[in-house]
Formats: sequence, C-alpha cells, structure tokens
Amino acid sequence: MTAHTWPLLLVLAAAIAVLLLLINSRLRFHPFVALIVVSVAAGLAAGEPLSKLPGSIEDGAGGTLGSIGIPLALGAMLGRLLSEAGATDAIAKAVLARSGPRSLPWLVTGAAVVIGIPMFFEVGLIVLLPLIFSIAQRLDDEGGTHGSPYLLLGVPAIAALSTLHGTLVPHPGPLTAQSGLHANLGLTIVVGLVCAIPAIIVSGPLYARWIAPRLPQVRPSAALVEQFTSVEPKPARTGSGPQSPSAADSRRGPSAGFAFAAVLVPVGLMLLRTLAELTLAPTNPARKILTFTGEPILAMLAGFLVVLAGTVSPLRARGVDVREALTDSLRSIAGIMLIIAGGGAFNQVLKDSGIGKAIAAAATGAHLNLIVLGWLLALLLSASTGSATVGIVSATGIVAPLAGAGGSLQTSLLVIAIGAGSIGLNYVNHAGFWLVKESFGMSLSEATKTHTVVQTLVSVLGLGMALLVWAVAG
Repeated sequence: MTAHTWPLLLVLAAAIAVLLLLINSRLRFHPFVALIVVSVAAGLAAGEPLSKLPGSIEDGAGGTLGSIGIPLALGAMLGRLLSEAGATDAIAKAVLARSGPRSLPWLVTGAAVVIGIPMFFEVGLIVLLPLIFSIAQRLDDEGGTHGSPYLLLGVPAIAALSTLHGTLVPHPGPLTAQSGLHANLGLTIVVGLVCAIPAIIVSGPLYARWIAPRLPQVRPSAALVEQFTSVEPKPARTGSGPQSPSAADSRRGPSAGFAFAAVLVPVGLMLLRTLAELTLAPTNPARKILTFTGEPILAMLAGFLVVLAGTVSPLRARGVDVREALTDSLRSIAGIMLIIAGGGAFNQVLKDSGIGKAIAAAATGAHLNLIVLGWLLALLLSASTGSATVGIVSATGIVAPLAGAGGSLQTSLLVIAIGAGSIGLNYVNHAGFWLVKESFGMSLSEATKTHTVVQTLVSVLGLGMALLVWAVAG
C-alpha cells in the first residue's frame, strides 16, 4: 500500500457516513439530492480534478439510466398494461389456487431462478414485481400471512436474482472471471450451481420466513401497488343495455397464460442471446442478430410491444385510456429513476477518484488463501464502486497472475468465490439497493435488514460452499 491509500479509504467511509446523515437527519434530504451532494464532496476530497468531476457525475448518472432506467420504464409500462387488463390478477389467482402461503416463497424462488438465468438483477426484479405485488396484495387482503407479505415474496426473488447474477455463468461478470482465469466452462457451471442452490435457499425462502414477521410495516407505496395490481373493470364508454358474451369476455382481459408468456418474451430473448454467445462464432450472422435482440433494452421493448398488442382490445373494453395509463406508470417510478441515477453518479465518482484501487491495494497486502483473497477483493471493490461487475473484473485481474494454470477445480471455485464476493455489502452506492428500497417502500434501515443482509448472506454462503467443495474434492 502507498501513503495515499488510507486517506482514500477514509474518504469512502466519510462519504457513506455523510450520505446516511443527510438522508436520516432532520434535513431529510431526498436520496437523489443526497447522492449528488456526496458524489461532489467525495470527488473533491479524493482529489479528482475539477475539470473531470462533472463528467464523472454525468457519465455515471447517464450510463445507469441507460442500462437500468430504460428497461425500468419499459417494465413499468408493461406491468401497468397487464394490471389494467386484469392479467396480473389472473396470474395471482392461478398461483394462489394451486398453493398456500407456505409454498408461495418457494414458487417465487423458482420463477426468479428461471428469469434470473439470462437477466441482470435489476431487470429481473422489474419483470417479477407485477407478480410479487399482485400475490402479496391478495395475501394482505386475506390476512393469510404473519408479517409483510411483500417481504415474504420479495426476499426470495432478491436472493435468487442476485445469486445468479454474481455466481453463475453465463452472466457477464462470472463469464469474464471464467475467461480471465481460463477456468473450465463446464466445470465452472457445475460448481456454480452446487454453490448457488444452498445460498438461494438459505438467503431466500428461509430468511424471508424469519424477516417478514419482524418488519410487518413494510409496504410499497399505494401508487406503485396500484400500478402493478389489477383494478376493477371500468364501464365501456359506448353502448348501453346488456353486453354480449364477446364483450364480457373482452372485459375480462387476457388469461394468466398470456401474461406468463408475455413476461417470458424478454427472458427468452436474453436467454437466446446468452446461448448464442456461448455456442456460435462471433462472425455468425445468427449470433449478431440474437445478441442485438437480447440486449435488455430491446428485449424489454419487445415484451412491452407484445403486451400492448395483446391488451389493447381488453383495455378499450374496460374504458381505459392506454396513453394515460402509460403516462401514469412513468410518474410512479420517476423518483426511483432519479435515485438510481444518483447512485450511478456516486459509483462513477468512486471509480474515477481511485478509491477502488486503494481498496485493492489494501486487500492484496494481506496473506490469504487464494479463494478467500479473490472473494475479499471482489467484496471490497464491489462495495467501494457500487458495481458487482466492476468488482468481479477488477478482482480477476488482480488474482489472475496468482491462479496458475487454468482448468483446475480450484480455478473454477475461484471464479465462484469472486462472483460471490461481488454480491456482498450491497449498500447505498449500488443502484440495485435503491431500486429495492424504493420499490418496496422501505426506510434505509429496513432496506439494510433485507436487501443488504440477503446479498451478504449469499456472498458468505457462496464463499463457504466454495471452500467446502475445495476441502472435500480438492
């Protein structure tokens, strides 16, 4: 370490402390404003040039809105159309008819695993929110759960999505680590599943059963719940007298099967992209097309257009103004998008100011087991930069010279450990933290007890499983 390392670490600690103070003090700063203020202060304190600091803030906010904000907006509109047409309510009824409150967290976990294979954490959560909110609202109305039904169903989704995002190839972070360490792809996928399944179970359904009764007050905002849950059919604008059977059917809206299929459109496109990148040559025209259509923005756009085409007639029969409904859906997430943009700005400033490098220098000075070192580097780099992918990529570059020849079990376990490390300590400088916090209407304390604890549990369990496998089979 250099003499400059410790001051940068102190800047990071002070920045997080000030951010918490601004949000929780009597001033009650809006999180977006607090994030921008702290970003500027952290950049100045870390010595980032004045000419570059505004660019860091703009690049971070703009890049985050581009990669997360646009899919979020499309997902919100998709969810609103399904809810107004009664499709999400049909899904909730179908799921509840086949299960009870005790099995619902497991069903949500299974759905999150399927959706999370090709999707980034934030995009996968956006896709699942209509289902989570619809079922949770019905449970809340029926009084069938002890505690918050939104946490009972939301925590398993968070656990499954974050675990897959950080530890399972073909997500870009683990895939980058696998390539950088020259690990065997098939072996890495197998040990990734072995390590991921216990982490998902413990930090998902089991932890949800423990935390939901302890935070019974957690509820999303009424506007957001209304957006993602169905409303009563409105009377048709024209005509009078008895309605024909066809008109009544139209008002009932699309089926649960259509809603499931529509939600899986972006999932399928992203999965096809992943398969193409794993199996087809870079010059193959099919790979280029599937890579293009599998981009999260385009995949969500395709899903939205499918839903729009399938719900126009039922919505008109219900007397719903489609344009007005879509506009309302964007109003309800405007604050979330701004907070996510602020988190992106904070992330970029931390990276551009050199704090991430300071974290890496501090960690490499310790003499640790290689698997533990890879996990610790990814943990600290991800926590300091606000990006799991950055934590994975940076940690891989640091430990690659120490890893030796690729293809061994240890190398594959190192990939998993690095991915698990990137998930832990997911806090205020991560866009996903703010997405979860605002979507479920949590305070900072509640978001820490749920989102941060869940992701840290996944991280620690992933490391533990990697070490266990190494001890047994290594």
